[in-house]
Amino acid sequence: QVQLVESGGGLVQSGGSLRLSCAASGFTFSMYVVSWYRQAPGKERELVGSMTNVGGSTNYADSVKGRFTISRDNAKNTVYLQMNSLKPEDTAVYYCNARLLVINVWGQGTQVTVSS
Repeated sequence: QVQLVESGGGLVQSGGSLRLSCAASGFTFSMYVVSWYRQAPGKERELVGSMTNVGGSTNYADSVKGRFTISRDNAKNTVYLQMNSLKPEDTAVYYCNARLLVINVWGQGTQVTVSS
């Protein structure tokens, strides 16, 4: 079964850190571009950042640049999102995504809440 399962969300105070994990199964994870998205209440889903399948290049939304870091461990079929210096505006449901050409795989999401 093709799936992505996120974990690591929770409640954290402003300025704190969290690390999200996303475990893949059922497909050749290393071939896929991986991304993290987020969706806050009443807002559209937005791209947080991505990492390529070859070379591991990353790109980030301006709002998280310098605070968030994506990494992947292909041996463990897992992608991570390290989030530092969290702000209340980072509160959202975070989703991981794996993409290869027209194939898109989504996780179920994990809630991150940052209190002020």
